[in-house]
Amino acid sequence: MSPRIPSEQAAARHGWVQAVAVVLAGMIAMGITATLGLWAAGAADLPDGAFPRVAAATVVTAVGGAVELSGDVGGLAETEAGLTVIPLSVTLAGALVVAVGFLRPLRHRAVAGAGELGGWAARIAVLWLLALLGLALGARQTFTISVGEDAISDITDLFGVSPEVGFTTDVPVTLVFGLLWLAGVLVLALLVAPGAPLPGRLLRFRESVRPAAYAMVALLLTYVMLGVVIGLVVAATRRHPAETFAVILLGLPNLVWLAFTIGLGATWDGRVEGPFELPMPHVLDEVLRSSDVAVLNVGTLAEHDGRVWWLVVADAVLVPAAAFVMAARSPARLRAWRHAVHMAVALALTVLMICLVGRIVASYGLSVLGIGDLGGFLAGELFLRPRIWTALGLAVLWGLVTGFLGALLAARVQRWGAATQAPSSPSRRPP
Repeated sequence: MSPRIPSEQAAARHGWVQAVAVVLAGMIAMGITATLGLWAAGAADLPDGAFPRVAAATVVTAVGGAVELSGDVGGLAETEAGLTVIPLSVTLAGALVVAVGFLRPLRHRAVAGAGELGGWAARIAVLWLLALLGLALGARQTFTISVGEDAISDITDLFGVSPEVGFTTDVPVTLVFGLLWLAGVLVLALLVAPGAPLPGRLLRFRESVRPAAYAMVALLLTYVMLGVVIGLVVAATRRHPAETFAVILLGLPNLVWLAFTIGLGATWDGRVEGPFELPMPHVLDEVLRSSDVAVLNVGTLAEHDGRVWWLVVADAVLVPAAAFVMAARSPARLRAWRHAVHMAVALALTVLMICLVGRIVASYGLSVLGIGDLGGFLAGELFLRPRIWTALGLAVLWGLVTGFLGALLAARVQRWGAATQAPSSPSRRPP
């Protein structure tokens, strides 16, 4: 029997069993993160044993799935509800685990064929869709809600109306966006990992794309780690630590990446109305409740808390550091202006991603015989949306400036390193 060639041995190391392990690990990571976050938020007390279904719905939304809210209060009343939010802590946990599992069989190799990479990704995708289908079918529940002890409650008792609200998953949309999410994670893993193999035809893009992708992912993860440290300090020094852990486990990237864009000078529009208890800093809640459509930027936040200017300082340190990392990992022959262009494009794409996944829309309302309509105390509304073009323009400007500075600094460090490693003159032989 002829021995296997190296490519066949590599293909054998990432078959169906390994694909099952990758998908299970990713789902378990997201499930644990969502469950712990919801438990810290108090969702374990939901009626009718709904907690597992809510956790499943949270995982579905974390990969871009669509969860639809609905209400039923009979013919005498109307309800309206909607929710669009991505729990990015859950998303990040799953993305990191899936990316590591995808890359593990491919390590220690410089080149891999397109067919091999496509087959390995296809195995994961098939199993991923099956797992996501199971979650989507299980993520549905109906609750009976209380309207309090007042006139609305008397009317509902008189006519036998039992207000109910529930949620279901849009299965086709969830599968499509879940597959796109997985494809994005796998492609980004190949672009970011220094040792990940690429098909031969794509090797020419490795020098221009990989350093920028690596620097942007490192920048975003640095903000998340800083947020974790700050969150742990807040949990240890203030009351209600469970709420802080709920934020860390469900929506920490939503907050820290929002802060990152605000530090760049971006503006978001938002509003909070009704009894929403927001898991966010008090200054943010104050600004969002200050007007019908609140303007959220460094200036408006600083009017309530001057410490917000530290967001600009953080960006002024971390963004040039990312530009330096990008330049240091790029070929030394690249000119500074090309580094600046690469940094501008990478930072603009990063800010665009944050603007797309950081949007929040939530609303609910109950009207019984015209009492307690959507604008009353039985209603609530929350939205947060960016001014995308302004944010992208600022990202390009920051990228050009910091990319040029990072290239100059990297060139100095490289020249200094080359000088310190210069070979010493050979010693003379004794006569």
